[in-house]
Amino acid sequence: MVKAGFGGGCHWCTEGVFQALRGVAQVEQGFVKSDAPADTWSEGVIVTFDPSLISLATLSEVHLRTHSATRFRSPRSKYRSAIYIFEDSQRNEAELAITSFADESGKTVHTLVLPFASFEASEARYQNYYRTDPSRPFCRRYIDPKLEYIRTHFSTLALPEAT
Repeated sequence: MVKAGFGGGCHWCTEGVFQALRGVAQVEQGFVKSDAPADTWSEGVIVTFDPSLISLATLSEVHLRTHSATRFRSPRSKYRSAIYIFEDSQRNEAELAITSFADESGKTVHTLVLPFASFEASEARYQNYYRTDPSRPFCRRYIDPKLEYIRTHFSTLALPEAT
């Protein structure tokens, strides 16, 4: 198993997206910190995955396509778009995914590739936010469309409960 982190605005949304994918063993949501220069806490998730079933490149692509990766936010923002790498060897794969997405979309991508420094989990009552009650208005408005995108564009990776 391998770990990587993702920050893309609200961690409730990000958690729900990665929980819907085959090959993802665990998603922990909370606050991720990187090293300088973006050494502030931001909302994010830590994803533990099986690289023989899903690659970091694919996880990065899902991430880039399911949040506002082209919207500028300060690198020190609580809602910054980021891929947090746990090993230097992950940097190239993450950067390649960003470049590919930028080339395809024709837009500037504001997602940072940052070294993981620390993680603090959200309160227990917020863990598994979507799975706990998908009928919440927040879930219906923000998470459901992301899951629909996964079912449509990443159908072979969508878990049965996401279909």
